[in-house]
Amino acid sequence: MTPPRRIFLGVSGASGAPYALRTLQMLLAAGAQVDLVYSPTARRVLLEECGIAFDGRDPAPLLAPGQDARALRCHDHANVGAPPASGTALGEAVLIVPCSLTTLAGIAGGSAGNLIERAAQVALKEGRRLVVVPRETPLGRTHLDQLSRLAWAGATILPASPGFYHRPQCVGDLVDHVCAKILGVLGLPQRQIPPWDGGVGG
Repeated sequence: MTPPRRIFLGVSGASGAPYALRTLQMLLAAGAQVDLVYSPTARRVLLEECGIAFDGRDPAPLLAPGQDARALRCHDHANVGAPPASGTALGEAVLIVPCSLTTLAGIAGGSAGNLIERAAQVALKEGRRLVVVPRETPLGRTHLDQLSRLAWAGATILPASPGFYHRPQCVGDLVDHVCAKILGVLGLPQRQIPPWDGGVGG
């Protein structure tokens, strides 16, 4: 039996807390093992946008009803000595959902001052998948340059830009569309958004 895939999910302090929340829930539903890190600012945004208080340790408030937390490990944002800081324990991919402009600048500049930045640097040097999900708009020239540098280094840039071809009925459907794209990049299954079938008339 193939063991579950281990994914690092870093949540930085940009608006877009629902994207991180649903990505985590969908990763667990797909059978992935998840190393989770919320920055202090991300925890504040989570409270402001979702009304969820998360202390960085107990993941219960983040889970979908009935979801099991045994495949989930929470790490301190400042702990650059945690297992995901090493290529021997990082796992298969690093996701940064959402990716703040500060975090973007740090990674593009080679910084590893916290666990999210460090995991991203390890992914790049080890040739692992790095998926960056910026939500900020509009983007300035420096931000576009930083995104270009990361793409050149091998990262996947996946802006939080939901589509509408699945005829969303609520904000949650738009969030799920972006999260389904993230899982699709990793080759993980999801049931929230069906694949494109060619549209009306096939």
